Amino acid sequence: MSELQSRPASHGNGTSPFLSEEHEMLRDQVRRFVEEEVKPHADAWEVAGAVPRDVLRRMGALGFLGIRYPERWGGSAMDERASVVLAEELGRSTYGGFAITVLDHTDMASVHIANSGSEAQKARWMRGIIDGSVITAVAITEPAAGSDVKGITCAARREGGDLVINGTKHFITNGVLADVYCVAVKTGEQGGSRSVSMVLVEKGTPGFRVARAFDKHGWRSSDMAELVFDEVRVPVENIIGEEGRGFYALMSNFQNERLVLGAQAIGECEAAIALALEHVQSRKAFGGTLWDKQVVRHKLATMATKVAAARAFVYETAWRAAAGQDCVREVSMIKALCGELVLEVTHGCLQLFGGAGYMTGSPIERMARDARAHAIGGGATDVMLEEVAKRLGR
Repeated sequence: MSELQSRPASHGNGTSPFLSEEHEMLRDQVRRFVEEEVKPHADAWEVAGAVPRDVLRRMGALGFLGIRYPERWGGSAMDERASVVLAEELGRSTYGGFAITVLDHTDMASVHIANSGSEAQKARWMRGIIDGSVITAVAITEPAAGSDVKGITCAARREGGDLVINGTKHFITNGVLADVYCVAVKTGEQGGSRSVSMVLVEKGTPGFRVARAFDKHGWRSSDMAELVFDEVRVPVENIIGEEGRGFYALMSNFQNERLVLGAQAIGECEAAIALALEHVQSRKAFGGTLWDKQVVRHKLATMATKVAAARAFVYETAWRAAAGQDCVREVSMIKALCGELVLEVTHGCLQLFGGAGYMTGSPIERMARDARAHAIGGGATDVMLEEVAKRLGR
């Protein structure tokens, strides 16, 4: 029997036919780490605006940063379902900034080196990426180019055996924290998708600087920065994959990124409902508890039903992706669906807390702020719906 067909383990969240015992073991390990090493300290990370590097190194030592990468580099060689489980459990932490710090490294940035990098690039960076001693970021967005990747203006010209990079990148997750950056640049004159390349730039390279760290509405324990490239010189060998093929590498990995973001959102929904359920069952009002009110029970039941349906869709799509199927339409659906659902659920649960939920410092208030990013980052909802519309009937 193949691993894709193997019997799933029973789990407190409900058995899924799309997960194996190995995936559920990973879930238990990540959940234990979150309970013991994240939740007791993460409020301080929110204030500091970053996750400490020793926490990421601890995650690397436990194998969480290399679950999808080959064993020859120190990874676990698991599949897309493992990324979904990791993202869901990080989302369940209730600290979206912590979750996205990890996921940006594991599923959005380092994948460019792992999937398209040269053997020399992999040999130099992958072990550090997996053990947490090297943190990565992917730099795409610019002041005038977000979802429209073809519109980037950050450019690299050839001078002998070097590339010289000039331009600015905005809203870069892990922008301050990272050691190495996968940077989207224009390298050709032909314009459009064929002029975009991905290039490795190390922190400390002359001319490259973190101009500022942004103060954000949510995801506050995740750093986000503006990067400036002023005559930054790197060897041509720092191009990741083929020159002029960076746009296609980005589009290919967006599918993994959006699936993972959907799973993170599901984890956040699950945690919000659990918090709200505990609250309404103990909160006294009108001669009983809030749970005694049918309207409250039905509101939570409706949200839980939507989350269960979305979760099943995420798992099935991860299973299909692991089997090598084309899931572009489904992943775009997931990003749009889960990005809006997490807003509905976190704000709906906050309402059940009343004034207590509106107070800064409460978990549900933080989660409601963090949820806003899901409908924006990694492909805004409207962009995702357009991707779905293009594929209807195919």
